[in-house]
Amino acid sequence: MAWSICPGGLEVRVRVTPRGGRDAIDGVETLSDGRPVLKVRVRAVLEDGAANEGVRRLLAKALKRPASAVRLETGATARLKTFVISGEGEKLSAALAALTGRTDP
Repeated sequence: MAWSICPGGLEVRVRVTPRGGRDAIDGVETLSDGRPVLKVRVRAVLEDGAANEGVRRLLAKALKRPASAVRLETGATARLKTFVISGEGEKLSAALAALTGRTDP
């Protein structure tokens, strides 16, 4: 799965498309190496961390968490990133599964 429960929240692996025309979570995609990622697009460009901030705010809004509860863990300059969302991992996982239409944990 593109996310996993971790101590204190949820770890989400994301593939970002900057300048995507809209801010949206487009579901789960499997990379060529078999790793699943959450596919996200944001309107923001790749300047001064704007795309990272766009993803952070999008995840926070989608999961009904404050933006301060979402932090970028790895991949600041890469398309593939890992975000950690603070909160109750089980509930966050269920909410993300509902958003993406996935039933597997």
